Amino acid sequence: MGAAGQGLSDDEVRGIREALSAGRKPKVVFTAAAGQVAGQLGQVVELTDPAVSDEFVVVRFGRDELPFSPADVAVAPRGAGRRPAEPASAEPTVVEPTVVEPEFVLDRVPQPRREESKVETVETKVDAVEAKPPARRVAKAAKPKGPAGLTVTLAYAEGEWTVAAQQGGKVLAKPYVLKPAEALRMVALVDVPGVHEAVEQILASERSEAERQAERLRAELAEIEARLAELREAG
Repeated sequence: MGAAGQGLSDDEVRGIREALSAGRKPKVVFTAAAGQVAGQLGQVVELTDPAVSDEFVVVRFGRDELPFSPADVAVAPRGAGRRPAEPASAEPTVVEPTVVEPEFVLDRVPQPRREESKVETVETKVDAVEAKPPARRVAKAAKPKGPAGLTVTLAYAEGEWTVAAQQGGKVLAKPYVLKPAEALRMVALVDVPGVHEAVEQILASERSEAERQAERLRAELAEIEARLAELREAG
């Protein structure tokens, strides 16, 4: 059970949710985090979506049903809010009508008639109400969730440039191959020291490799043409 100064734990929130599903309305006591209503009792009537607002514990307090955060309330101790039993009257009494002031509520409960006295016994219970009404809490407006972050990745590996895109956990575009010119245009938008130098080194290495391949192909082509010439002369 959570202490009055600590609020509700995750296990207690789950317990309250199960109690609400069973049709019960658990009692809670307001903590110091709730402000001037600290120490007062209320009943949980609903748990809204915690992803929408931190104040998802809806508590009935008096005639109001207001949202609070789990830190504002704690599980009420057993027996909290019960009135002590009133001693039975030895003699039948007749209670004069009570003038009800604005800060009191009068609730009359008639008792069974006694034949010997023919007098109706009235048990009067007066529930004291606070002179000052509890301050109404204004529910905080839930902050709208913005769109998930977007990540675009330009990569170079094994002689190929690739680009991919992902938003949150959703893959928008799997890595696909780009032409070097297209990759260079994207890199030109990134004004970060060292990036352009790294790209230049990659391009220089690719040019050198392409030149070596071209020389090798030209040499092979020259051999093939010489062989073809020999064959023509022999024919």
